[in-house]
Amino acid sequence: MTAPTAHADPAYACADEACLDGVELSALARRVGTPCHVYSASAIRQRIEAPQKALHGLDARICYAAKANSNVAILQLMAEAGLGADIVSGGELWCCLHAGIPADRIVFSGVGKTAEEIADALDAGVARFNVESADELQLLQRVAAERNVIARASARINPDVDALTHAKISTGKSENKFGVSIDEARDWFTNGTALTHVQLDGLHVHIGSQMLSLDPIRAALRRVSEFWRELAAAGHTIRSIDVGGGLGVCYRAGHDHPVSIDDYADAIREALAGYDGRILLEPGRWLVAEAGVLLTRVIRIKRGQQRQFLILDAAMTELIRPSLYDAWHDMVPLVDKSRPLQTYDVVGPVCETGDTFARDRTMPECKAGDLVMIKGTGAYGASMASTYNSRPLAAEVLLDQGRYAVVRRRQTLEEMVAGEQAAHDWEAT
Repeated sequence: MTAPTAHADPAYACADEACLDGVELSALARRVGTPCHVYSASAIRQRIEAPQKALHGLDARICYAAKANSNVAILQLMAEAGLGADIVSGGELWCCLHAGIPADRIVFSGVGKTAEEIADALDAGVARFNVESADELQLLQRVAAERNVIARASARINPDVDALTHAKISTGKSENKFGVSIDEARDWFTNGTALTHVQLDGLHVHIGSQMLSLDPIRAALRRVSEFWRELAAAGHTIRSIDVGGGLGVCYRAGHDHPVSIDDYADAIREALAGYDGRILLEPGRWLVAEAGVLLTRVIRIKRGQQRQFLILDAAMTELIRPSLYDAWHDMVPLVDKSRPLQTYDVVGPVCETGDTFARDRTMPECKAGDLVMIKGTGAYGASMASTYNSRPLAAEVLLDQGRYAVVRRRQTLEEMVAGEQAAHDWEAT
């Protein structure tokens, strides 16, 4: 079996889409099997470096949104680059710590933190909590008091700004479940002296994901800035302003036009001019999405009365975004480009009509066994995967300058059901 080829080019650039980070994808697929998620370490490092340069001179910390891709190898790349993490569960806390991200670089977000999760985060020593409700604020106070520690917290404000993105990933409108109104947050600060074990000294905002315009970002930053200045004038010290994440990426070539990272940094500098505390950023998708692809093979072509179905061995179990969000992902058959063009509905084998990657997609003619690359899957691909239809989780592979390493082996059927058992031991409540 042929091993993936390492290219001699020092930059490990590829002449065409048949290789990634210096590794031949067809050879990789033969070695690892399909479907499999593939990530370029070089591309991720380049993405990390770009905002670090753009934010030079600011007291800014990038906290990678772990939900985008929480594979330990990806988290280790973030740790090695000095990034922190934005987490939304106790599981993500464990994964980030396990990967080497220090607790004092971790911020804990999310509307449903439990007492147990808060306790674990306090014991670990996380940097701060982004608090999303009055009930959570009181729970944080109680759990911190039980441990006789001071929890540092930021109020997540909901600025009622439309992120101009898909409704299911919009988080900054008043109808969304995230954050609180500025009026409610103002009351928190006014009554903050009652919080004996919570130091409320930060603001947080995150209005949505896959944003391709700076306009809603500027609007949210402007409201945060105005509120910070109001609080400062009232004598409240704001040591941290978390501007969230949400920058969009290019899923559809020629159609999606992502915001320039330099323009984004300039918008932050302009809105927070004069602020001398720490600025936190929470990019997730932007750091990893375009660094990943999903390799899959054609099972067969099914010719219906009105449509041709290109049936792949990948499914909504490996990439649910098209089913969940009607999301577009560019697809590239790794075949001879001189083949005639055909139009397909691209689908998976799962028994759901929603297991559809694309409709009326035109591409070079495909045959059973051909390799297809689905692009832009480094974020919210593997992290949203499932074993529906009893399909074991796919392998994940990290590429780095002509080398590859399997960073999640393909799940076996035995591993898939390892936590299950027959009902032998019955107990009464």
